[in-house]
Amino acid sequence: MAKPVLVTGANGFLGRHLVAELRRRGLPVRALLRPGSQPAASPLPTLTSLPIEIREGDITQPASLMGAADGCSAIIHAAALAQVNPARNLAVGAVNLGGTEAVLALARQAGIERLVYVGTANVFGFGTRQAPGDETRPYAGQRYGLDYMDSKQAATAAVLRAVAQEQLPAVLVHPTFMLGPGDAKPTSNALLLELYRGQLPGYPAGGKNYVHVRDVAVATVNALTQGRVGESYILGSQDLSYREAFQLMAATMGGPMPRWPIPAALARLYGRGCDVWARLSGRPAQLNSAMVAVANDGHYFSARKAISELHLPQTPIDQAIAEAFDWFKTNHYV
Repeated sequence: MAKPVLVTGANGFLGRHLVAELRRRGLPVRALLRPGSQPAASPLPTLTSLPIEIREGDITQPASLMGAADGCSAIIHAAALAQVNPARNLAVGAVNLGGTEAVLALARQAGIERLVYVGTANVFGFGTRQAPGDETRPYAGQRYGLDYMDSKQAATAAVLRAVAQEQLPAVLVHPTFMLGPGDAKPTSNALLLELYRGQLPGYPAGGKNYVHVRDVAVATVNALTQGRVGESYILGSQDLSYREAFQLMAATMGGPMPRWPIPAALARLYGRGCDVWARLSGRPAQLNSAMVAVANDGHYFSARKAISELHLPQTPIDQAIAEAFDWFKTNHYV
């Protein structure tokens, strides 16, 4: 019988798709869940109802992980904290960097055959529509002052050090902005709900790359046997300005299109005002100046390398939007 694959963050948006893809291929799965992270009432089937092994542990508490990877052939490390508001948040570093260091120690102890680390495309320099960023471009996110981006960059560096210094057999995958069904929290797909509900008054000046979450899961599982150790792969699909993306989302879901372009200078002013309100109130505002700076930029990326070496699928983004919206309707979010 094949050895199981340990999946961290198995009950997250991407994690559930990873488990489904592994099971589709007949691979045994050991899902690492934080204690108490599997709610009794959920719009998704609980992982405990699937034919997988459940192991509880907290990646910010290394002692709780003792033996979690014993007998496993590989680890897919997908657990992360993607909060960007507030911009500075100690918990983000504890999960994204501290948790990755704990998983690296786990991989060493278990002698696993491959570790697939799930990062973010934002650890690379972004480009224009004509010359999108790729895996060769150095990190440019330090300009924003976001602990999320900085911690993911530091975690990526930690994995690469382990490869170089300890010959850890790791492959790194870096998704762009994921859309698709099953986002129960919701996380990235919250953008679709906000647009459909008419909560977005306008569209920012920038843009970004979008990808179907199921394509990310396929390429990530492919990385267990494909790709080169020590290499990074951007998992993306379609570059769209926010205007183009919102038009596509509105047309696909039948919701209103935000009417007004938001000038970059006006957005920056609003972001600074939100920062002041957050400092005075002690609570995060609707957004912050770092989030505004990201939205004003064009975060465009090429996935050519992952398409070639990890056989990353390229599902049309309108299909990802339609599947996400159908899932939201089926599960009474709208």
